[in-house]
Amino acid sequence: MAAVKLGSALATFGKSAALRLGSGSAARSLLADLSSDDESVRALAGMFLVRGGRRSLPVLRQALARREQLPTVLTMLADIAAPESKAEIARFVDDPDPEAAQAARLALDVLERNRSRGS
Repeated sequence: MAAVKLGSALATFGKSAALRLGSGSAARSLLADLSSDDESVRALAGMFLVRGGRRSLPVLRQALARREQLPTVLTMLADIAAPESKAEIARFVDDPDPEAAQAARLALDVLERNRSRGS
């Protein structure tokens, strides 16, 4: 069991490296890892997507359009802090899903704090 978890985590690290090289399929694969049964893989995938910055934006925007992993994706968009994501996030403030709506409000707060710091 431990070998399977280690292998999954290592695969996630490999996808991160591919994302840094511009691989869109690596970003999609990392997005899929957000649904992993392994908490470590989920955490690594989220961290690597955020660290991918603008390279991750297309896949995160596609996930938003599909309403996939909404609270997580909204939070990651805020963490990436691309100003153009504000309108996309704001659309979810009054979402019928209370978790998505709360995540959108918190994400907008994060974006505003980053803007006021000059980030």
